[in-house]
Amino acid sequence: MGNRKWAGLGALAFLLLLILDAGTAAEGMRSGITLCLRTVIPSLFPFFVCSMVLNGSLTGQPFHALRPLSRFCRIPRGSEALLLTGLLGGYPVGAHAVAEAYSSGHLDRRTARRMLAFCSNAGPAFLFGMLLPIFENKNAVWVLWLVHITSALLVGKLYPGGGDSTVRLPAGKRVSLAEVVPRAGKVMAGVCCWVVLFRTILALLGRWLDLNTSAGVALTGILELSNGCLAVSIFQKDGTKFLLCGMFLAFGGLCVAMQTAGVVGDLGLGSYFAGKLLQSSISFLLCLLLEFVLFPTQERWLSPWLVLGFLPGMAAGFLIFLEKCGIMEASSTRRLPYAVPKEN
Repeated sequence: MGNRKWAGLGALAFLLLLILDAGTAAEGMRSGITLCLRTVIPSLFPFFVCSMVLNGSLTGQPFHALRPLSRFCRIPRGSEALLLTGLLGGYPVGAHAVAEAYSSGHLDRRTARRMLAFCSNAGPAFLFGMLLPIFENKNAVWVLWLVHITSALLVGKLYPGGGDSTVRLPAGKRVSLAEVVPRAGKVMAGVCCWVVLFRTILALLGRWLDLNTSAGVALTGILELSNGCLAVSIFQKDGTKFLLCGMFLAFGGLCVAMQTAGVVGDLGLGSYFAGKLLQSSISFLLCLLLEFVLFPTQERWLSPWLVLGFLPGMAAGFLIFLEKCGIMEASSTRRLPYAVPKEN
């Protein structure tokens, strides 16, 4: 059975659920809309606008303060603004900035796909807005942010390919707010649609599955980031919350992946997923070490979370292997929207 038939059957099954349990679906939609109005739009829309202006103004310009980091991640000179946006802009602002640089001819396809692996991350607005109420030890959130940034940079270091002189970027085209705001609004609308849809899916799943278990929390975090981080509140130990939030933040969830798919176009999600899975395992290992410092008196029973922590790394290795063999690239559209600029 082809992919289109499976997609059709899935859509039909979801439609039947919406009909049979319309009240739960409507409540999930209302919850998603509320989340967008109270959290998603206020925290992301300004970053979308700023990232587009930043990308147009600073791409190709020297950003000497970030040169050590860009050399560490092996990204082209002049693309430091993309790294900064990817670390601070929030999901999927960094991915959108990379896709913009690719579609405008500032990055070649291979470099853009590689940068998708580590240039899209949770922003400080989300971390401090969503996670501070979860932890008794408020320093845990600051440490999570440090772990999140560090793990992203380590993916940039470890991910195959790259090099200091792979691509030399031309200066970016300056853009005005009159051009940027409507474009940012269009991207923001797509993000909110995905948030509402996944909130509805989780509401329906909650009617049939017990999501207040360890497996339920893991499933929630894999599907949608904000719900996953809130779901860890069922655990009493801050150490367990710390480990799971670190992994959820690094992976981003399938909802964020779908948001990313909407902004990266024909670059595809192969490298993105490989990077996010690798980052999840790195984040887990860093959190595992730091947990003993932050919560030294807590008893630990880590067996199930150890398995959960190493599986993403194994999956990432497999995806990177497929990438190097050209299989993932072959499965995505090969249309190039521009001629790659030649290096002088």
